[in-house]
Amino acid sequence: MGISQHDLDEAWMRHAIRLAQRAEDQGEVPVGALIVKDERCLAEAWNQPIALSDPTAHAELLALRAAGKMLNNYRLIDTTIYVTLEPCVMCMGAISHARIKRLVFGAFDEKRGAVCHALSLTDAPFLNHRVSWQGGVLETRCAEQLRDFFRARR
Repeated sequence: MGISQHDLDEAWMRHAIRLAQRAEDQGEVPVGALIVKDERCLAEAWNQPIALSDPTAHAELLALRAAGKMLNNYRLIDTTIYVTLEPCVMCMGAISHARIKRLVFGAFDEKRGAVCHALSLTDAPFLNHRVSWQGGVLETRCAEQLRDFFRARR
Protein backbone atom coordinates (compact mmCIF):
# COMPACT_ATOMS: atom_id res chain seq x y z
CA MET A 1 0.00 0.00 0.00
CA GLY A 2 1.44 3.38 -1.03
CA ILE A 3 1.63 6.60 0.90
CA SER A 4 -1.61 8.58 1.03
CA GLN A 5 -2.07 11.99 -0.63
CA HIS A 6 -2.61 13.48 2.84
CA ASP A 7 0.73 12.13 4.06
CA LEU A 8 2.49 13.34 0.90
CA ASP A 9 0.94 16.80 1.30
CA GLU A 10 2.14 17.00 4.89
CA ALA A 11 5.65 15.87 3.96
CA TRP A 12 5.94 18.49 1.23
CA MET A 13 4.47 21.15 3.53
CA ARG A 14 7.13 20.36 6.14
CA HIS A 15 9.67 21.03 3.40
CA ALA A 16 7.95 24.35 2.62
CA ILE A 17 8.08 25.27 6.32
CA ARG A 18 11.86 24.71 6.28
CA LEU A 19 12.08 27.02 3.26
CA ALA A 20 10.02 29.63 5.12
CA GLN A 21 12.57 29.44 7.92
CA ARG A 22 15.26 30.42 5.41
CA ALA A 23 13.23 33.53 4.61
CA GLU A 24 12.90 34.35 8.29
CA ASP A 25 16.64 33.82 8.84
CA GLN A 26 17.19 36.50 6.17
CA GLY A 27 14.73 38.93 7.80
CA GLU A 28 12.00 38.24 5.24
CA VAL A 29 8.38 37.31 5.96
CA PRO A 30 8.55 33.52 6.46
CA VAL A 31 6.80 32.04 3.47
CA GLY A 32 8.16 29.03 1.61
CA ALA A 33 7.00 27.40 -1.61
CA LEU A 34 7.92 24.45 -3.78
CA ILE A 35 6.64 22.88 -6.97
CA VAL A 36 6.29 19.13 -7.35
CA LYS A 37 5.68 16.94 -10.38
CA ASP A 38 5.49 13.16 -10.25
CA GLU A 39 6.51 13.21 -6.57
CA ARG A 40 9.73 15.07 -7.42
CA CYS A 41 10.56 18.62 -6.33
CA LEU A 42 11.19 20.76 -9.44
CA ALA A 43 11.81 24.05 -7.66
CA GLU A 44 11.81 25.60 -4.23
CA ALA A 45 11.93 29.17 -2.99
CA TRP A 46 11.23 31.48 -0.09
CA ASN A 47 10.20 35.13 0.18
CA GLN A 48 13.01 37.47 -0.89
CA PRO A 49 11.55 40.88 -1.81
CA ILE A 50 13.93 42.72 0.55
CA ALA A 51 17.06 40.78 -0.46
CA LEU A 52 16.30 41.09 -4.18
CA SER A 53 14.83 44.63 -4.01
CA ASP A 54 11.88 43.18 -5.90
CA PRO A 55 8.28 43.53 -4.75
CA THR A 56 7.35 40.49 -6.86
CA ALA A 57 9.90 38.18 -5.19
CA HIS A 58 7.28 36.21 -3.30
CA ALA A 59 8.10 32.55 -2.66
CA GLU A 60 5.46 31.37 -5.14
CA LEU A 61 6.72 33.53 -8.00
CA LEU A 62 10.34 32.59 -7.44
CA ALA A 63 9.36 28.90 -7.41
CA LEU A 64 7.28 29.33 -10.59
CA ARG A 65 10.21 30.99 -12.37
CA ALA A 66 12.63 28.25 -11.32
CA ALA A 67 10.23 25.45 -12.30
CA GLY A 68 9.63 27.06 -15.68
CA LYS A 69 13.37 27.10 -16.32
CA MET A 70 13.70 23.51 -15.11
CA LEU A 71 10.98 22.33 -17.51
CA ASN A 72 11.91 24.85 -20.20
CA ASN A 73 8.24 25.79 -20.38
CA TYR A 74 6.09 28.56 -18.96
CA ARG A 75 3.25 26.07 -18.59
CA LEU A 76 3.68 23.92 -15.50
CA ILE A 77 1.14 21.26 -16.47
CA ASP A 78 0.36 18.50 -13.94
CA THR A 79 2.27 20.15 -11.11
CA THR A 80 1.39 20.93 -7.51
CA ILE A 81 2.57 24.03 -5.69
CA TYR A 82 2.94 23.88 -1.92
CA VAL A 83 3.07 27.15 -0.02
CA THR A 84 2.94 27.92 3.69
CA LEU A 85 0.45 30.80 3.32
CA GLU A 86 -2.67 31.29 1.20
CA PRO A 87 -1.41 33.10 -1.92
CA CYS A 88 -2.07 36.77 -2.62
CA VAL A 89 -3.71 38.17 -5.77
CA MET A 90 -0.41 38.50 -7.65
CA CYS A 91 0.65 34.95 -6.87
CA MET A 92 -2.75 33.42 -7.62
CA GLY A 93 -2.78 35.12 -11.02
CA ALA A 94 0.64 33.67 -11.81
CA ILE A 95 -0.31 30.22 -10.50
CA SER A 96 -3.34 30.20 -12.79
CA HIS A 97 -1.42 31.46 -15.82
CA ALA A 98 1.24 28.78 -15.26
CA ARG A 99 -1.52 26.15 -15.41
CA ILE A 100 -0.61 24.68 -12.04
CA LYS A 101 -2.94 21.72 -11.50
CA ARG A 102 -3.13 21.81 -7.73
CA LEU A 103 -2.38 24.28 -4.93
CA VAL A 104 -1.79 23.16 -1.35
CA PHE A 105 -1.28 25.80 1.34
CA GLY A 106 -0.89 25.88 5.09
CA ALA A 107 -2.13 29.03 6.84
CA PHE A 108 -5.19 30.93 5.67
CA ASP A 109 -4.79 34.68 5.05
CA GLU A 110 -8.13 36.23 5.93
CA LYS A 111 -7.04 39.77 4.96
CA ARG A 112 -5.18 39.22 1.70
CA GLY A 113 -5.73 35.62 0.64
CA ALA A 114 -6.83 35.27 -2.95
CA VAL A 115 -7.94 31.63 -2.83
CA CYS A 116 -10.91 31.75 -0.48
CA HIS A 117 -10.77 34.93 1.61
CA ALA A 118 -10.29 38.47 0.21
CA LEU A 119 -10.87 37.00 -3.26
CA SER A 120 -11.69 33.59 -4.70
CA LEU A 121 -9.53 33.54 -7.80
CA THR A 122 -9.68 29.76 -8.09
CA ASP A 123 -13.30 30.24 -9.20
CA ALA A 124 -12.95 33.54 -11.09
CA PRO A 125 -14.93 33.40 -14.35
CA PHE A 126 -12.41 35.62 -16.16
CA LEU A 127 -9.59 33.09 -15.71
CA ASN A 128 -9.53 30.26 -18.22
CA HIS A 129 -7.80 27.76 -15.92
CA ARG A 130 -9.14 26.32 -12.68
CA VAL A 131 -6.67 25.37 -9.98
CA SER A 132 -7.83 22.75 -7.52
CA TRP A 133 -6.78 23.58 -3.98
CA GLN A 134 -6.47 22.31 -0.44
CA GLY A 135 -5.91 24.74 2.42
CA GLY A 136 -5.04 24.17 6.05
CA VAL A 137 -2.31 21.55 5.62
CA LEU A 138 -0.20 21.85 8.81
CA GLU A 139 -2.12 25.08 9.32
CA THR A 140 -1.24 25.52 12.99
CA ARG A 141 2.51 25.22 12.40
CA CYS A 142 2.42 27.54 9.37
CA ALA A 143 0.32 30.15 11.18
CA GLU A 144 2.53 30.01 14.29
CA GLN A 145 5.64 30.61 12.20
CA LEU A 146 4.11 33.78 10.76
CA ARG A 147 2.60 34.94 14.04
CA ASP A 148 5.90 34.46 15.91
CA PHE A 149 7.78 36.38 13.20
CA PHE A 150 5.48 39.40 13.37
CA ARG A 151 5.27 39.31 17.18
CA ALA A 152 9.08 39.47 17.39
CA ARG A 153 9.18 42.47 15.03
CA ARG A 154 6.67 44.54 17.03
